[in-house]
Amino acid sequence: MANFVIGGDTSGQVTFQAPSVSGSTTLTLPALTGTVITTATTGNAVAGQINWNTTPQTSGFTAVAYGGYFCNTTSAAFTVTLPSSPTRGQFVVIVDYAGTAGTNNITINPNGANINGGSSSFVLSTNRAGVTVTYLDSTQGWVASSNVYGAKPGLTYSASYLVVAGGGGGAPPTNNSVGGGGGAGGLLSGTTTLTVGTVYTATVGGGGATATYPAVTQANGSDSSLSGSGLTTITSTGGGCGGATGKAATSGGSGGGGSGQGGSTTGGSGTPGQGNSGGNGVTPGTAPGYLQGAGGGGGSSAVGGNAGASSGGTGGAGTASSITGTPVTYSGGGGGASNPGGSPGGGGSGGGGASGNGGTAGTANTGGGGGGSNQAVGTGGNGGSGVVILSVPTASYSGTTTGSPTVTTSGSNTIIKWTTAGSGTYTA
Repeated sequence: MANFVIGGDTSGQVTFQAPSVSGSTTLTLPALTGTVITTATTGNAVAGQINWNTTPQTSGFTAVAYGGYFCNTTSAAFTVTLPSSPTRGQFVVIVDYAGTAGTNNITINPNGANINGGSSSFVLSTNRAGVTVTYLDSTQGWVASSNVYGAKPGLTYSASYLVVAGGGGGAPPTNNSVGGGGGAGGLLSGTTTLTVGTVYTATVGGGGATATYPAVTQANGSDSSLSGSGLTTITSTGGGCGGATGKAATSGGSGGGGSGQGGSTTGGSGTPGQGNSGGNGVTPGTAPGYLQGAGGGGGSSAVGGNAGASSGGTGGAGTASSITGTPVTYSGGGGGASNPGGSPGGGGSGGGGASGNGGTAGTANTGGGGGGSNQAVGTGGNGGSGVVILSVPTASYSGTTTGSPTVTTSGSNTIIKWTTAGSGTYTA
């Protein structure tokens, strides 16, 4: 009769050894009665088996190898810290208990190890998400091995962006002169790579303000930016303001238009890759009441128009973008003013304000420059505020934002649009 041999060694390994006979042999184990497996390890974790903790976790904790955890973030987001000094084959299972991970994320901290070959934390940011992470080695660290329903640790995805700065203010008139148009806010667009779990900050710049004569206060628009760990900060420069008597037009994302009389009539310069220079003003005479014109502010795709002897320069044209799914033109320059008997300069496409008896403000959230003013009692128009827009694949969208952006969808993408001056964030 053939026999099986059960043998053990000093390591605790138990081996079934088949008999050295030909033919087939069947091993029949007895029916399960009583306790088959017992252990004295921490948390009663058994290698290769999920040891479920059936009490939902409501705050941060450190997981035990082979543990399974139901995480309830109804009240607040929290962090699960993975075991320290893990060994190959150990795993941890994390599940969103209440379907609230989309609002209150579950962050999984690798505790000094890697996750999918990177050091970033793993963020569960989809309702009812769950994941099993298994430790492989020091290079790859913890790897998402099964039951992956939410965001995946260490992964990246591509996103499109549009960053528009605030437009510059149009200049008020001064004695015997008219004001130049404000330059458009700088415009930058393109694609970048976002890393899951990383927080990205969007900063929206405000438009430059102007003042009533004789204050002649000039104000550039404020910068807008997009920044975050691992991302080269994308900064668009605020638009330059228009020139007035004794006040040269300033440079910016796009430059302001030059004054119609006195001092420098040259338009301000733009920032390469973001905008263009403002147009020049003219001074055809010296006696009070003569006709004159100021230059238009530069736009993101064209220089500001030069003034004529009795006409203001038109603001430079802006740039169209379809990042939201619908074409919208941004960063137009403000129009330069003329004396009342002349022709006022119109605003450039993309939110540029027209000049007139008091300049028109640039359109909000386009970065348009303000229009210059043609009467000593008027004011130049304020620059339009900027905007920051991200377009991410809807399948990767985390739903975690601050700063009250407008969130829409277009095709397979989710569009996140910040319009309020100040900062907001998106967690990828």
